[in-house]
Amino acid sequence: MRKLIVASNNPNKISEIKDILKAIPVQIVSLKEAGIDTDVEEDGKTFLENAHKKAKEISGMVTGAMILADDSGLSVDSLGGAPGVYSARFAGEHGDTKKNNAKLLKLLEDKGEAQRRASFICAMVLITEDGREVEVEGKADGLIINEERGTNGFGYDPLFYIKEYDMTFAQMENSLKNKISHRAKALEKLQQEMKRLIGEV
Repeated sequence: MRKLIVASNNPNKISEIKDILKAIPVQIVSLKEAGIDTDVEEDGKTFLENAHKKAKEISGMVTGAMILADDSGLSVDSLGGAPGVYSARFAGEHGDTKKNNAKLLKLLEDKGEAQRRASFICAMVLITEDGREVEVEGKADGLIINEERGTNGFGYDPLFYIKEYDMTFAQMENSLKNKISHRAKALEKLQQEMKRLIGEV
């Protein structure tokens, strides 16, 4: 079975990718599981730039495996696209979800629905064993509500509300979120590209 190394050690992200790609016959492993200890600096101006940089750097460290890197985050229209590529470190410290969410709520305090429109964006880059590259992007549109709801998911999920389902991402079962999320949409496109470019997958 072919190996797919996901350029991440985020257990939530790895779990989502494994669940969404479960029909594809590849062994999916994290950087840690692949024995890779590195921290790629995400200094790109776009999600795609960051994903490409991560995929390229990890690809140069291994042979005989496909590399998948993604960069994703939240974009709020009325904030000029912020937090954007700074989503994980919006409040200053990388990965402090509580502070990131609190800062977002403060910035949108007293704002109406039109100013709360937001999108989750996921850019992915796959590099095959022989160096071929695939780039895809997925987007999910929603609203930022004024309080956290739900305990599933991670990051901004408790604030990201989907009107169609009357739920935040954090209130959804994984089976639903993994059908409609930005990452699910990117992975759906990726599967199509993998089938086209790598016939046996």
